[in-house]
Amino acid sequence: MSDRPVAMVTGASRGIGRAVAIALHHAGYATVLLARDKKGLHQTALKCAEAGGPFPLIHSVDLQSIEEMRNCVNKVLSDTGQLDVLVNNAGNAIAKSVEDTTISDWNAVMNLNARAPFFLTQAVLPLLRQSPQAVIINIGSIVSIKGYENQSVYTASKHALAGWTKSLAREAADDGIRVHLITPGGVATDLVRRMRPDIETSDLIHCEDIAEAVLFLIRYKGNAVIDTLDIHRKGKPPFS
Repeated sequence: MSDRPVAMVTGASRGIGRAVAIALHHAGYATVLLARDKKGLHQTALKCAEAGGPFPLIHSVDLQSIEEMRNCVNKVLSDTGQLDVLVNNAGNAIAKSVEDTTISDWNAVMNLNARAPFFLTQAVLPLLRQSPQAVIINIGSIVSIKGYENQSVYTASKHALAGWTKSLAREAADDGIRVHLITPGGVATDLVRRMRPDIETSDLIHCEDIAEAVLFLIRYKGNAVIDTLDIHRKGKPPFS
C-alpha cells in the first residue's frame, strides 16, 4: 500500500464514515476502515473497490475497548507501514435529559465520542509524524459549540472532542501535522434521524457534502490556517 498515501477512517460502516472512505479511495488513497459492524464495513469496501485500486483494509473493532483498539492499530500498522490521514468519525448519541441520563449512558457516549478518538490518535501519532502530508480530521457536531435540550451527554462528548482537538493542533504543529475540526449540524444519518425526527429529510446535509469538506481540508496547501469548518443544514438561517 506504500505506493499510495494511506488514510484511516473510523465509523466507516455507514453514514459520514462511509462517504468519507469512498471519497478518499476515489481520490487515490489506500483506505483502512474501522467500525464494529463488519457487514457494513464490507459493503463500504465494495463501494470503494468499484473505482479500482487496492481493496480497503477492514477491521471490525469496538473502539470503546482501548485494548481492542490498540491491538487493531498494531495490526494495521504492521500491514501498512505508514499513515498519512486519520479521520475520527465514529460516534453515538442518546436523547435524554440530564436528570434521566445514567452512568452507563454517560460512559457509552463519552467513551466512543471523546475517549476513543483521543487514544486512537495517540496510538498513530508516531506514524503520522513520518508522513510529509499528515492530516488529522475530527468530526464533531454543531453541539461541539452549542447545546440543545435532551442532548446533554452527547453535547458534553462533542465539547470534549473539540477541546482536545484544539490542544492537539498546537502540539502537533511543530511536527507538520495539520489538525482540523468539522462541526456539522443536521446530516442525513441514522443518528440524526433518531435524535431529530422532526427535521425534514430534504433539509439535511448529505454525507457526501461532509466527505467533500474532508477532501478540501486534506488537499488545501495555502498559507491560511483552517482550524474549524462549521457546516449547518440549509433549513437554518446563516450564522445561526
